[in-house]
Amino acid sequence: MSKVKDIRVGEILLFCAFIVFTNIAVLNAETNQTKREVPFTLEDRDRIIRIETKLSEMEKRFNERFEQIDKRFEDINKRFDQMMTFMWILASVFAGIVAVTISFAIWDRRTMIRPFEEKVKKIEKEIATHEEKIKSSEKEIMESKEKLSNLISALKDLAKDDEKLAEILKKFNLL
Repeated sequence: MSKVKDIRVGEILLFCAFIVFTNIAVLNAETNQTKREVPFTLEDRDRIIRIETKLSEMEKRFNERFEQIDKRFEDINKRFDQMMTFMWILASVFAGIVAVTISFAIWDRRTMIRPFEEKVKKIEKEIATHEEKIKSSEKEIMESKEKLSNLISALKDLAKDDEKLAEILKKFNLL
């Protein structure tokens, strides 16, 4: 059985070697055919010149197109810069309006509070003067009470001697 395998392996190797050598021979023949020089004619030269001119024209068109695209990008950048500047201006105006509004509110509040403060001070002064008047009135009342009680005491003393006066004082519940 191992001899049969050896024979088969040998046949396969021989077949592979044959294929490789035939491929090499075929490739050699093809390269020999391509190595032949092709004659360069005047028509070929004219054709190459036309191709070069077309290529240079295409290159010019491409350059013009790229310049146009660059110009568009520059225009877009300018517009973007203008928009950013406008946004900064809007933000500044808004901040200014807010600051002015807050300042006005504070100023208005102060000007509105001042009259109230003045009125409160005026009322406090009036209350203080009224309190002083009340205190002085209380003193006068106390003095009047004292005088009245002295008068009643004097009349009571006098009523001890005068019966008519005693009756009058009894009538008013002073005796």
